[in-house]
Amino acid sequence: MGILATERLVVRDWTADPADLTRLFDIYSRPEVARWLGAPGLPLTDPAQAADRLAMWRERHADHGGRYGTWAIEVRDAGVVAGTVLLKPLPGRDERVPTDDIEVGWHLHPDSWGHGYATEAARALVARELATGTREVYAVVAPGNEASMAVARRLGMSHVGRRTDWYGGESLETFVLTAATDEVVPPPLR
Repeated sequence: MGILATERLVVRDWTADPADLTRLFDIYSRPEVARWLGAPGLPLTDPAQAADRLAMWRERHADHGGRYGTWAIEVRDAGVVAGTVLLKPLPGRDERVPTDDIEVGWHLHPDSWGHGYATEAARALVARELATGTREVYAVVAPGNEASMAVARRLGMSHVGRRTDWYGGESLETFVLTAATDEVVPPPLR
């Protein structure tokens, strides 16, 4: 069972199951995905790196009690992992130091682009996070990544321009959803 369920999706932990690791490698070895992420070690070049990436995510979120994480987005009907959705404290200018700002993000396999999966999964996570009392959730997007900017807008997020507060000072398009506005994301579907 996943951490969240929507009408079409289950947001669940990535596992060390060979099928999950194969799909993780398939997603993160693709230049068309990795080019927007700016993460060290991407694109993956060896299938064994998928297990290393999973271990890194688990270690990063170990102290968060399941509130934050990097999860698989599984399409209920097909049982296929469409990609990844994440919710976590944004790393600051010193990337080893997390800030109090919360980020939602998504990385989908190209075969899952255009189906609304990123929006649906992110909407569920954002709703859950805002229900905890968090006032703002951010999405940071590499300049030029129009598809991810469109997802942020579909979530009701406001574009606030480029900011350099996070990820070592990288200039990123920044979107925010503030709980106090009329644009609060509706609760996830069950």
